[in-house]
Amino acid sequence: MYAILNRYLFLNKSIPVPGLGTICMESQSATPDASTRSILPPTYRFRFDKFFDSPDKELFAYLSSEQHISDYEALRQYNDFAFSLRDRLNYYREAPWEGLGILKKDDMGDIHFETSIANPFFLQPVPAEKVVRANAKHMLLVGDRERSNREMSDWFAEEPVHGNKLWWLVALLLGIAAAFLILFHFSSHGWSVESTGNQQLIQVKN
Repeated sequence: MYAILNRYLFLNKSIPVPGLGTICMESQSATPDASTRSILPPTYRFRFDKFFDSPDKELFAYLSSEQHISDYEALRQYNDFAFSLRDRLNYYREAPWEGLGILKKDDMGDIHFETSIANPFFLQPVPAEKVVRANAKHMLLVGDRERSNREMSDWFAEEPVHGNKLWWLVALLLGIAAAFLILFHFSSHGWSVESTGNQQLIQVKN
């Protein structure tokens, strides 16, 4: 019975137990792990919901199909299973759920579920090597047009346009003008350090 119920739980993410509540399964999607070069499998977390304990017809139909019995017989078997589970919880305050975990009843009468598995054995990391093909050609959507990756590489490799390229000519002319002014100054005042200072003569009265 437990093996069939566990399969149903993994397929439907929850399984109600009449008179107790529902074991719910929450999953997290597979994630890539660059450090181990693998894809980690989905992870699962289980919790117990005490506010809902009514099975639907799909559960009994599944039990009937898996065991090749009538729907009525599946209903009777599952109700007997739920009764024995409740009885064990009331007497021992805990009841193991084979292959999945254990149900426990606290002093307040609330029921909790503790899983005994970190992840199903059939979910293991998968090796994943990143393949880079430098010369592979593929199409990219650029705006509203499709271009190949080679076209985009050539486009980005082009020399950018810097607008007006005459700025260097203006800078050269200014530098030449400054050099002529310096030469004119030294030729007029002499080629000495004193010629760089103030040449005005000041008369001091005694």
